[in-house]
Amino acid sequence: MNPNIEFSIKTAQAYNAVCKPLCQELGLSQTALDILLFLANNPDYKTARDIVEVRHIKANLVSMNVDKLVQEGYLERYAVVGDRRKTKLLCTGKADPIIRKGRVVQNAFFKRLLDHVEPANQEVFFRTMELIGKNLDEIIKENA
Repeated sequence: MNPNIEFSIKTAQAYNAVCKPLCQELGLSQTALDILLFLANNPDYKTARDIVEVRHIKANLVSMNVDKLVQEGYLERYAVVGDRRKTKLLCTGKADPIIRKGRVVQNAFFKRLLDHVEPANQEVFFRTMELIGKNLDEIIKENA
């Protein structure tokens, strides 16, 4: 298998595996947890379309899980002034304990990813990722 594809598949599998006990404890699907954490961790993104485009979760799964999260009181929908087609999604106070627990799991996961990686190598990795990000921005800008 292509090492680049294998890396992303393994990352997703490992992340889902560490989230599974929390999802079971909370009675939430992985997708529902992902939606809550995405909205909480990324305040610039507020719509179902943002979740679909940025997190690459299928629209029907986003719609179904958002409906359930709204019904259970974890999310609220608000009309976007000036664009009646858009609906802003906001986490409620009821979602706060889930978000806190989810962030603990996320932080432990990301810390674990860097196990056995020397601090100097971590620094090089993050600096390299930043440079690659800038290169991607330039490519996007050049081809827009």
